[in-house]
Amino acid sequence: MSGIRATCVALVAIMLSTVSLSGCIHDAIIENFSSPYPEWYGEMEYIEDPMSHTDSCFSTPCVRNFTIGEPFSNETWDKTGNKWAVFGNVEGGNCCEHYLAATKEGWIMNFGGEYPTWSEDRGHTWQEYRPSVFSQLGCMEPKPTVPGQEGLGEGSIVQATNGDIISMGWFPYPSTSGADQFYAFFYDAEDGEWSWCFNRTPEPFYDRSWQVEVIGPINGGLYGNGPWASLVISNFWHQVQNIGGQISTDGLNYEYFGFPDRDSNLDVMEVDLNPSELGPEWDFTKPHKEMRAFPVPSGGLYFPDYFVDGRDAFLDDSLNWWTGVTIDGNSLPSQYCAFDSSTALHCVATGDSYLTHMLSWDGGESWENQSYDLHLDAIGIEEWEFHSNGLHDLFVLNVRYQSFDGPDVDVAWHVRDFSESIFPDSRTYIGQGDLDSTSGAGNDIRFDFASMGILPDGGAFIAYQDSTDPDPLFSVEMLLPLEYLAN
Repeated sequence: MSGIRATCVALVAIMLSTVSLSGCIHDAIIENFSSPYPEWYGEMEYIEDPMSHTDSCFSTPCVRNFTIGEPFSNETWDKTGNKWAVFGNVEGGNCCEHYLAATKEGWIMNFGGEYPTWSEDRGHTWQEYRPSVFSQLGCMEPKPTVPGQEGLGEGSIVQATNGDIISMGWFPYPSTSGADQFYAFFYDAEDGEWSWCFNRTPEPFYDRSWQVEVIGPINGGLYGNGPWASLVISNFWHQVQNIGGQISTDGLNYEYFGFPDRDSNLDVMEVDLNPSELGPEWDFTKPHKEMRAFPVPSGGLYFPDYFVDGRDAFLDDSLNWWTGVTIDGNSLPSQYCAFDSSTALHCVATGDSYLTHMLSWDGGESWENQSYDLHLDAIGIEEWEFHSNGLHDLFVLNVRYQSFDGPDVDVAWHVRDFSESIFPDSRTYIGQGDLDSTSGAGNDIRFDFASMGILPDGGAFIAYQDSTDPDPLFSVEMLLPLEYLAN
């Protein structure tokens, strides 16, 4: 092995080719492991040379080692060989959060701050869309702006199943462009172009938005028609008074959209949640979990556990509201559910110090369950999020919990081959876990919500916070199973 180590060091010093480096990096990592380690870990490879990220970010250092080990014990496998690339608020975030999403083309998107920001090359380079002086033709409320001077803001972003990108930005503070401004940002996948329109929201305080696609074709009457609809809700108003909805059938012009009262008794609609097959785009349609809804492959949008008595709500492709049930008349077990391209329906439920991952292959009629019990480690769960990728048979659960020692700890469980078992393979500690933060305005150290995604290559990217930076960071996984790289 010593010869392998020496050869690897030499190659790292003189070669720039990721392909040439990868085998040596793999051998060096395996050499440093203490047995036992999972069988699949022996088949891991860096998708790119970690050293290629040394100057690609504004955080320092750009590449960091994250401890990885057994999913439910304190056994550590490695502290130095699991390298992730790390980025900060310059790459699309703000003081308090990142709003992350992936596209089927491999973009990492972030709308934590003022404008849509993205990388098409796993974080090596970044682009940002800022509105032009004048909004697009066809905007119902045309308005000039001062590009880059809209003030502090935040937004939401997600890819629609046809490849378009729907997003919005909220600029609450007075600026040269105005105050309390709602800008719709839209990327047309066919044209490859961004555009924007100003929209005046009916509420004086919008707060962080959540956003999701309503699967079409949409025949929305007064709201218009289109291949999909984009639904945006206000985090503040939707949770407090069940208002704050905006809907668009073109991604640019939004109209106020009402929600049924939580104690309504609507007519019942059986909803087919058991698709026979789904395309790869379904690995990228999941909205942030706080949207508390998911797109339905047969059309529409499903809101599990919407009503006060636990019934579900369903918004159809004509934008009408119903009480939703599965084909067998059941309700879903959690507000937080999503499909992926495998046709699996994932749901996650939470308590004070535990989470339960639930998986259904029959449209929500029966479930496999896997518990994540943190009562020995955590006072309580602060933030969490999940994503899955059907192509790679991968589910990742990210949790930020407050430890008994005080600081918040960020972890990620990887469940590989979830079609065979939903027991997790590993637990990764994201960052140093040495900072206590709190969500909400007025707090000195803020981490407002969890956010993550999974790239088409199977690499996860996850927001976190520790003492190495005054603001939240996010990290991009680079060490992946060889079988992912072959797909």
